[in-house]
Amino acid sequence: MKKVGLFGGTFNPIHLGHLRAAEEVSHSFDLHRVFFIPSSYPPHKKKEGILDAPSRAEMVRQAIADNPRFAFSDAELERPGTSYSIETIEHFRRQFGPGTQVYFIVGLDAFLEVNTWREYGTLFSLCHFVVMTRPGFEKIFSREHLPVELIHEFCYDTQKGGYAHTSGFWVYPAEVTGMDISSTRIRKWIREGKSIKYLVPPVVEAFILSKKLYQNKDVEAAG
Repeated sequence: MKKVGLFGGTFNPIHLGHLRAAEEVSHSFDLHRVFFIPSSYPPHKKKEGILDAPSRAEMVRQAIADNPRFAFSDAELERPGTSYSIETIEHFRRQFGPGTQVYFIVGLDAFLEVNTWREYGTLFSLCHFVVMTRPGFEKIFSREHLPVELIHEFCYDTQKGGYAHTSGFWVYPAEVTGMDISSTRIRKWIREGKSIKYLVPPVVEAFILSKKLYQNKDVEAAG
């Protein structure tokens, strides 16, 4: 059975931490493809703090071009208004059908806010979740990290090292290599005239510099 990962975010800009995490998850779960899905207007971010969608999308395209496991998707950019995870998951379920397993890839910090997502109680009945840890957050995923209102719907499996949902889907913790890189810091350093070499792929660095991106403080807020 084919397995695909969905890796969404503002990618403002995409950096080596994003790419390394996706690479490790793709191999750990034997994913056929990982789709990078730039968001249009995420509900938890300020719109005025996000670089225009075409520029963010182009940086993602260039960053993943040389990896055959990675693919670009404009699924959220084509939808008007706010981007919601449940709509993205349902889009890919329709696109690939029952013969493909979908893995939604998310960081632990974002997962801890899953109870604020639209129709979050339904999400765990639609696909698997891969919850990544990163520097600055707890490195051990535990039962307490699951939504308290839904905790009775999960059962831990010691062999698989994950939490089985009553729907048959799973929540899998995934420790990825800690790379203390953030889009916020990258934008800050650009505004300060500092080098971002080795924080982003060379093609992304060249794109940012050629377009003079992130030099305006208006894009300071979004992660």
